[in-house]
Amino acid sequence: MSLTVTQCHEGSAAHHGGVERSVLGRRGAGETSGRVVALRAGRATRLPPMDTKVADPLRGALLGGRYRIVGRLARGGMATVYQARDERLERTVAIKIIHPDHASDPHFLDWLSDEATTVARLAHPNVVAVYDQGTHEGAPYLVMEFVRGRTLREVLLDRRRLDPAESLAVLEQMLAALAVAHRAGLVHRDVKPENVLVAPPPNGSGDLIDAVVKVADFGLAHAVDAGRSGSGQLMATAEYVAPELVADGRADPRADVYSTGIVLFEMLTGRVPFDGARPTDVAWQHVDHDVPAPSRVVPGLPPVLDAVVIRATCRDPSGRPRDAAAMLAEVQSARDDVGALAGPTRALAHPTVVVPSVERARSDPRPSWARLPAPRGPVAAARGSMAAARGSMAVARGSVAAARRRVVELAPAQGIQGAWASTQRFLDRLRATEKGRRQLTAALVVVGLLLVAGGWWLGFGRYTEAPSLVAMTKASAAAEAGRLGFQVDYGAGTYREDVPIDTVISQSPVAFGRIVKGGTITLSLSLGPERYVVPEVAGQAADFATAQLKEQRFVVQNVDGYSDTLPANYVVGTDPPAGTPLKPNSVVKLIIAKGPYPVHVPTVVGLQLGEAENQLRDVGFDVEVQRKDDQSQPRDKVLEQNPPGGQGMPSAAGVKVVIVVANGSPGTPMPSVLDVGCNDARNQLQGMGFQVDVHGNDAEQVFGRVREQRPDPGQPVEPGGRVDITCRIF
Repeated sequence: MSLTVTQCHEGSAAHHGGVERSVLGRRGAGETSGRVVALRAGRATRLPPMDTKVADPLRGALLGGRYRIVGRLARGGMATVYQARDERLERTVAIKIIHPDHASDPHFLDWLSDEATTVARLAHPNVVAVYDQGTHEGAPYLVMEFVRGRTLREVLLDRRRLDPAESLAVLEQMLAALAVAHRAGLVHRDVKPENVLVAPPPNGSGDLIDAVVKVADFGLAHAVDAGRSGSGQLMATAEYVAPELVADGRADPRADVYSTGIVLFEMLTGRVPFDGARPTDVAWQHVDHDVPAPSRVVPGLPPVLDAVVIRATCRDPSGRPRDAAAMLAEVQSARDDVGALAGPTRALAHPTVVVPSVERARSDPRPSWARLPAPRGPVAAARGSMAAARGSMAVARGSVAAARRRVVELAPAQGIQGAWASTQRFLDRLRATEKGRRQLTAALVVVGLLLVAGGWWLGFGRYTEAPSLVAMTKASAAAEAGRLGFQVDYGAGTYREDVPIDTVISQSPVAFGRIVKGGTITLSLSLGPERYVVPEVAGQAADFATAQLKEQRFVVQNVDGYSDTLPANYVVGTDPPAGTPLKPNSVVKLIIAKGPYPVHVPTVVGLQLGEAENQLRDVGFDVEVQRKDDQSQPRDKVLEQNPPGGQGMPSAAGVKVVIVVANGSPGTPMPSVLDVGCNDARNQLQGMGFQVDVHGNDAEQVFGRVREQRPDPGQPVEPGGRVDITCRIF
């Protein structure tokens, strides 16, 4: 492939130096007018492979009822990454727990949830998979694929820079992951070596060309920006940020292309193109200056790599590939060109030597190592010369790679043969004289003594006894091992009913076993009693709830129940209730609705005692009456009931309903109104606060007198009670 490098930098510089600077205003020392740029600088803190020596309150915690924290892996500006064990699926996962300063922002949480859902759908081998999300003590977290390997940052710290073939192999997989995200409408916004994981190749070769590369943290920086949109701040990494993100905060797939070009520059050269004391100054260099060609830093790099970097890092986004898929196509073509250029970069030095002729009788056979047949006269010799010339021409026309293979195959063999011959000649000279034989004997004795001493050291001398740390607490065991000069590591913990948490239950090597002086003792700690919390499954379908309980290692028993609000075959509740911690294989009863309750408790509050008893007994309930001294309520009025009215019951048989009635005031004695005029009697009783029902026709009610009354005279009547009078004329 031959890339044509356009005048991208010149046009881009004019664009950003004119139009955009007029928008941003003047930048003073340490100031940025317009948009405030909150940039990350430096490198993310990468902890050792298992940072178990650092006390962490989350170690051993159970997140979401299934993820057991094993240890802390890394700490960054937005989150901390832990290694955890998914106890439901029995696999190792990585959990990224967002820091509290972001967890309180609802905009950030919404963006994080949306981005996590989008990334979970990508399902690409070069994307770190997102399995789950949730919150722990108010802090949101993401459950991701655990990649056994190193970040690209760690690889660069170890090797400083990569060769072109390895750099393009890593870049292709990065672009494949970004291309899938761009097709899904997702922009990473924070492409950098810290977010690129390099897993060792499956064949174990250690060659980065065969390594598996995965991209992590899709959309996390975007989620932080969304959460800080009100402050006008931008979250990015200064050394890799695209110019348009610094200038006006906009980002599309071409911003990821720019950052990927910076990563390629760093892989090829071992450094980033721009650096400075303050992140803001570094970020503005992306706006004001062109990224130099990598060959200016590392002379001899192929021009095709310069073209890839310059096009990807064009300051004008329109001059870059439109997205990661377009850049991937260009990189694949460039990789083919780089492969064609592979081979020795300088001639192999072979000194000219005089080869003595070998005088042999014409009848002597050819030596066993000879490739050509024996001479057959002048014609044969001429043909042999022509064949040799043709062979030389064929070798000259062969590929550089073939010549390299021949050199690799022949040179070691010749070197070994020459060294062995020289050694034999030296030994022959020593054995030829008495002094030489003494020197040879002394050398053999010294070598023998060295071998004996080395064998003793390797087999015995460098070892000592391991101390006994079992039954100690974690802190005491670490202190004792340190006092004796040993290092401590922690293996997977074990649940123990009889051993307190963080107590040593086993060690490797075992107590008093052999261990290298200053070596590492691996301790296995108790995780305490194994308990699982009954999940909240009320309102769920019975099959789904049963599966959840079995995943938590419970034994499920189905029990028939009733519900007036849930359909049949849905869970009413559990016994024991949700939130109860239980041992593994404990029995949990699942109460499943088979329909509405056949019997409901009547509501009798407010009724008189007699009517309330009749209603309850008609349904089949037993009644218990309790009295309450309440003079403000009428006597025998029902004040409370238990169970309450409307509650469903499988059956009324044997169920007792307790009703509480008021003692009330004894009432007002009923006066006698017999033989009193009908109108006068009515007015008198109404004046006393009674409700009066008058019986008789119109004439009797006007002209008649009271002949009957109920209640009888002298009987107590509750205030506001009802009184009946019957009026007649005669």
